[in-house]
Amino acid sequence: MGLFDFLKKKQPDRKDIPGPTYLKGLTERVNAKDILKHEWRRKLKSPSGQTKFGIKYYGKLHPELKHLIMGTNSAPILVYAVEPDNGQEILIFDGCKYGYDALFCDTYTEKQINRLANKTYTIEGESSFGIIISIYNGAYFDNELSALADDDGFIELANGSKQNLDFVNCNAFDTLQVYAVNEKGESFNIISEELA
Repeated sequence: MGLFDFLKKKQPDRKDIPGPTYLKGLTERVNAKDILKHEWRRKLKSPSGQTKFGIKYYGKLHPELKHLIMGTNSAPILVYAVEPDNGQEILIFDGCKYGYDALFCDTYTEKQINRLANKTYTIEGESSFGIIISIYNGAYFDNELSALADDDGFIELANGSKQNLDFVNCNAFDTLQVYAVNEKGESFNIISEELA
């Protein structure tokens, strides 16, 4: 430590925001200086090391923002990454099961929950992408959810089931942004969901 190191402004410690449970072990960190204190941002990576994926979805494309996937009048979006070599699907997002609204506000029928992601996503003729997932979780950062837990550490969800606080902290995120990165390194916002 130098003589004048005490004059340097100390950076506050960042609270590490948890990512969704369904993406555990399927991502790698993104080195970016613009990550916010209540943001979890990662690059999708399959167990076999694959970082380029096809995309299948339930929903429709935005009429003006042609790259953006949105829900229908019938149900929220459902999006999978698909490994090109073996066809293995990795859930990117299910609006019936994840996000603050899906856990605490909305309930869905079996038909809505079991909808099929059977549309193939393409951008300007390309169908294989790197995928960057960004989640904002203000409720976790502000410790809002811990106040809802019972004595055993469980929280009742909108559908009447109970989940432990760790699961809810990981999956009750406020906002989801997903970007597809093409072969040229161009990034397209394909999912933009306000979930609280």
